[in-house]
Amino acid sequence: MIHSMTGYGKGSARVGEISIQVEIKTLNHRFCDVTVKSPRNLFWLENEIKKRVNEGLQRGKADVFITLEYGAGGEALPRWNRELARRYLEIFTEMKQEFGLEEGIPLTLLAAQKDVLTMETPEVDPLDMAEGVLGAVAAAVDAVKGMRRSEGEALCLDLRQRLANLRATLDQIEGRAPAIPPEWRQKLLDRLQKLDRELAYDPQRVAQEVALFADRCDISEEVQRMKSHFSQFSDFLDQGEAVGRQLDFLVQEMGREINTIGSKGNDSDVSGWVVSAKGELEKIREQVQNVM
Repeated sequence: MIHSMTGYGKGSARVGEISIQVEIKTLNHRFCDVTVKSPRNLFWLENEIKKRVNEGLQRGKADVFITLEYGAGGEALPRWNRELARRYLEIFTEMKQEFGLEEGIPLTLLAAQKDVLTMETPEVDPLDMAEGVLGAVAAAVDAVKGMRRSEGEALCLDLRQRLANLRATLDQIEGRAPAIPPEWRQKLLDRLQKLDRELAYDPQRVAQEVALFADRCDISEEVQRMKSHFSQFSDFLDQGEAVGRQLDFLVQEMGREINTIGSKGNDSDVSGWVVSAKGELEKIREQVQNVM
């Protein structure tokens, strides 16, 4: 069964007094593009997180959100960097003297400088933290895969129905095709007779023109290739997960065949069915973009 690239999943873990929450949201993408948003003290884990998500999801744009919550006894406490604050004060004082300013240097200005005030988190063994974070990531990935599987089932049903609609339209075109050359022959004869009832024409030349027309509007090869594409498309839907690229290629090939049928058909009924088929194929193309 195919899988969708759209999904959402959550995972959690606990390390001491720290609760780890991981959320993953995925959308369709040609490749696997993973973005991680985490607290600064987890930056060192980002590459491993991206690797695990990439391996688990394979394709799609994935946004990973990681938050840490500190329980009783494990609160993050504010700390100030004395030396850094002193240096900022010296610089501001020099600037004040340089430019002849009289106003004082407010505490809010010092406190707003980068790293003057920081939140000091409890000491946690890095290996324990890594195990907890990666465990929560794994749980979130599994949840995303479950949702992708469910979405894929609905997507598969929709694609099969639209494929059946295309088959029905192609059957109409195929059934109409043999009648086009004889009708064109009759129209040609009627036009010749209307031009001049005493006008002599060579029946053999008319037969040659009809034969040329029949050859130009012969769509039997295109019809057979379309049927082959339908069969392959259906097989890929049965195969499993990562078939999105193959389905996208088949949709492109179907589009080429339908365009050729439209240009060779030379019939108003066929043209109408071709327009209908193009509309159905465009809906299939939109859905296939979300198949993993």
